[in-house]
Amino acid sequence: MADRGHLFVVAAPSGAGKTSLLRALLARRPGLEFSVSCTTRAPRPQEQTGRDYHFVGREEFQRLVDSDGFIEHAEVFGNRYGTPRRQVEAALAAGLDLVLEIDWQGARQVRQRLPEAVQIFILPPSRAELAQRLRGRGTDSPEVIARRLSESVADLSHWAEFDYVVVNRDFATAVGELESIVAGRGEASRRDRPGLEAFVTELLQTAG
Repeated sequence: MADRGHLFVVAAPSGAGKTSLLRALLARRPGLEFSVSCTTRAPRPQEQTGRDYHFVGREEFQRLVDSDGFIEHAEVFGNRYGTPRRQVEAALAAGLDLVLEIDWQGARQVRQRLPEAVQIFILPPSRAELAQRLRGRGTDSPEVIARRLSESVADLSHWAEFDYVVVNRDFATAVGELESIVAGRGEASRRDRPGLEAFVTELLQTAG
């Protein structure tokens, strides 16, 4: 019988670069798989159903909520997101290691249901860099970008709820930190490391 797999929960404010980091991490660790969430939002260019998300209608999403079909679910910027329970439980039971990319609300729900999950938060190096990355994506309207930036303070303020915190200053370094965490060697990225609280305090002040 296979050993139970590990679940790695990764959250970040919009624009912190978590999706790009996770794609690089998965490319470097073939034994790690991405947990595909459900969403009611429309696909972005280049996104594929079943690979990036399971794109579903609001009625189907609500049916899954009512039948306890999600490990976690939340509404973010007017769209609903959820992690299918059966999919995750089957993968972990088969011994697969999974990465779950969600927001802090979902991470909190996973923490309650699966406390053994390893929780990782990704921070931007600065408020200016966060804004630049959001604008550079070219996928959101100016109104959506402004809303994401204004709500980033609330997202950032939940960093201390996570086991590990990675600051995405340099892409290759951040991927290396994530890989170390997944491999069980992430002591240098723990949330209680010296200097991190002061950095986040300054980041929150400049974001206000």
